[in-house]
Amino acid sequence: MIGRLFARMRSAGESARMLPQTRLAGPMPWVIAIMVALTVMAMAAGLALSNVASSARAEISGGLTVQVIEGAPAARERQVEAALRFLAERNDVADVARVPDAELAQLLEPWLGEQADEEDALVTPSLIDVQLTGAITAARLRSLRAELARVAPQARIEAQANWLAPVFDALRSMQLLAIGLVVLLAAITTAAVWLAARSALGSNRDTIEVIHHLGATDGQIANIFQRSIAIDAATGGVAGLMLGLTAILLLGRQFAALGSGLVAGGGLAMADWLIIGAVPLTALLLAMLTARLTVLFALRRIL
Repeated sequence: MIGRLFARMRSAGESARMLPQTRLAGPMPWVIAIMVALTVMAMAAGLALSNVASSARAEISGGLTVQVIEGAPAARERQVEAALRFLAERNDVADVARVPDAELAQLLEPWLGEQADEEDALVTPSLIDVQLTGAITAARLRSLRAELARVAPQARIEAQANWLAPVFDALRSMQLLAIGLVVLLAAITTAAVWLAARSALGSNRDTIEVIHHLGATDGQIANIFQRSIAIDAATGGVAGLMLGLTAILLLGRQFAALGSGLVAGGGLAMADWLIIGAVPLTALLLAMLTARLTVLFALRRIL
C-alpha cells in the first residue's frame, strides 16, 4: 500500500515535467519589470514628498513673521525697535531677529528691479523673524497680536505655516496621487499575472488533464505554475528595481542642482531605501499568490 502511494507520487512528479517551462520567452518578465520600475519611482516620489513636508513643518514650527508697514522711515524704525524689545523680553520667544534691509531688497529685486534712487524707491515693510517655543495656536496668535499692537500699531504678525498652507495642500495631493499610482500598478501587475496563468492553463489543458489522471493533485499542478511565475517575477523584479533606481538617482541629481532648501528636505533616508528595496519582493509574493489562487480556482472548474 505504502509502496503504491510512493510510486504514485513519483509518477505525478515526473508527469509534471510534461508542462513546458519557458523563461524570458513570454512578456511576463518584461511586464513585471516595467511595473516594478514604475512602482519604485512612484514610491520614491511619495516618500520624498513626505520628507519634504515633514522637513518644512519642522523648520517653520513656531515660526512667525512680523511686518512693520509704516510709510515714514523714522516712525517705522521706532516701531521696529519697539517690536524687537517687546519680543526679546517674552519668555515664550526662543529667537528674534530683524531681516536686514539689504537682504530684503535682494529678495525683491527679481520682481521690483534694482532701485538706485532712494527717493523714488518703493517703500517696503520691515520684517522680523520670530521663533516661538511650542506650537502656535489661534488663541496664542490673537493674544500676541493684541499685545504687539500696543507697542507697534503698524505691525502685522502672521504664522509662517499659514503662508505655506497651499504648498502643504499641494504636497498632500501629490502624495495621495503617488499612493494611488502604487495601488493601481499593483492591481495591474495582479491582473497581468492572472491573465498569464489563465492563458497557460488554457494552452496546457490537455497535458494538465493527463498528469491529473496520473495522480497529480491540484496543489502540485499549482506549484508548477507558481514556480514558473516566481522565476519570471524575480527576474523582472530585479530588472525593474535596477531601472527604477537608475531613474531615481538621475532625477535626484537634477533636483539637487536646484539648491532649494525645500527640495533639499526631500532626501531619502535609510528606511525609505529599505521600503523601495522591498517593492520587487512584494511583487514576487503578489505574483506567486495570484498565480496559485488563479490555478487552484480554475482547476476546480475544469477538472
